[in-house]
Amino acid sequence: MKMNPFSHNYFLGYVNEVTPQFVKIHFPSSSLLSKFYHEGVNYAGGNVGNFIVIEGEEYGFLSRIIEINLPDSERKEINEKAIQNDDTNFHPSGKAELLLSFSVFEPKETNKTVSKYPSIGAKVYSCSDEQIEQYVKEFGKKKNDENNVYASIGKLTSNDAICSVSLNALFGRHCAVVGTTGGGKSWTVAKLIESITEKTNNKIILIDATGEYCKLNCESIVLGDNCYFDYKYLTNSDFCFLFQENSPNTVTALCEAIQSLKLISLRIENFDGIKSGKNAESLNKLVRDNVHKFKECEFDISKLPEQIKNEAVQLGRNGNYEENGFKLGYCSHLIARANLLLQNDTIKNALGIEKNAQQTVDIISKIEGFLKPEQLECSILRIGFEKLSYDFAIREIIVDFIASNLLKKSRKGTFIEDPILLFIDEAHQFLNKRINADDNSTFYLQSIDLIAKECRKYGLFLCLATQMPRDIPIGTLSQMGTFIVHRLINEQDKRAIESAASSANKSALSFLPILGEGEALLVGVDFPMPLLIKMDKPNNEPQSNTPRLKKK
Repeated sequence: MKMNPFSHNYFLGYVNEVTPQFVKIHFPSSSLLSKFYHEGVNYAGGNVGNFIVIEGEEYGFLSRIIEINLPDSERKEINEKAIQNDDTNFHPSGKAELLLSFSVFEPKETNKTVSKYPSIGAKVYSCSDEQIEQYVKEFGKKKNDENNVYASIGKLTSNDAICSVSLNALFGRHCAVVGTTGGGKSWTVAKLIESITEKTNNKIILIDATGEYCKLNCESIVLGDNCYFDYKYLTNSDFCFLFQENSPNTVTALCEAIQSLKLISLRIENFDGIKSGKNAESLNKLVRDNVHKFKECEFDISKLPEQIKNEAVQLGRNGNYEENGFKLGYCSHLIARANLLLQNDTIKNALGIEKNAQQTVDIISKIEGFLKPEQLECSILRIGFEKLSYDFAIREIIVDFIASNLLKKSRKGTFIEDPILLFIDEAHQFLNKRINADDNSTFYLQSIDLIAKECRKYGLFLCLATQMPRDIPIGTLSQMGTFIVHRLINEQDKRAIESAASSANKSALSFLPILGEGEALLVGVDFPMPLLIKMDKPNNEPQSNTPRLKKK
């Protein structure tokens, strides 16, 4: 059906003032602003928040009404009798924000920027739901791309226009879902995951911080419950993170202790871990000859504190190692921390140091199997962290390592043909995290930040969900091409979104504190205008309800 946006049947008024961002409109009659139907098509009229089209010579302009008022002379005439009298006629004026322009001859062809402006006296018309739906569907569509994937995620709050959006536009430049508690953020994440699984064959890895998505139709593993993170995958740098060590002397002792434990596990002849009294060059040769076997080598981490003591040696005059009391002294705090950490039940469960009968799955091996092309049984892998406490920053370290593992795979081009989506719920728990060592130095966990900055071209797409965007690094937020913003009240949160999303202008952000449950503002690089959407309810609701007090 050919789009005809300039029919006199949809007429509302005339433009009487033009500025770079806004136009002012004179409405000849207040009766023109009412919602109406024409030839079975719904038109929302001219109320605040509704879309209108403005006629030009070569271009038409899509705008959103943001303000309506009456002249001072007519305000005094407002009373109950005048409102109820059908013959009473007011002459309101309005203010509308210019959103995008389109060709008069081909109304489906839109431009992201308003390069032309309407003239004084230009006619203003109501915009139909169908016209808005077609524009939304065109957002993010590449020319000559007939394989674009669309998903219906909700309806516009101003009318009943269905928002069928391109999934490539939503996720192709990474996506962030933000909003305060109770705003509908979890529902939106569940709806997005549902849309991907219904419309594509792409796989999703979901980092579920609180267990909200445990009823999702997916393959589910829970860290510290039925799965563990095998510490054999950790590099020496990761162990430094874990034990909060950054001092060169203690880092050296820690790394040497881990190497020694790996040599013991490899059953190297004539090596039992004790270095004192043994030839230094011979032991160094053992390390050089076996270093290629150290990667992902099994070893007994419970013996680490004792092995650190064995590393407290120095080179003697005869070329043999001898005990060094001074070195043992400055390693004492490392030994104490290793004992404390390795005796903690949370750490034992998380790292599989003392596996229980249920812990049969290693999380990295599970991800490897899930990502294999021949694995087609389930397209969602949920990694739950609800059973894992916050001790020793173990949650942050494991999530960072999972992200690092995916980052390495993406750099090899593994996901270019079949992109992977990484969803991280409660992202503020895992991003912008630093671990302070005893020497006042700081470790930064930045694998997720690196994914945001470089993995779009590798086919690893990131979707962050958080109630506190101010706690997400500004560098990471600035890499998010799409924002779905639920109710935000805190000024710092709003400023974080405003600075990161160029299209989220102040007039659009002004709606954020008053958005209802499930309502969200969609802005993004591939969305030339902000969209206020009432998100559809997902089929599998997340467990995000707040427990309620009960009367006696």
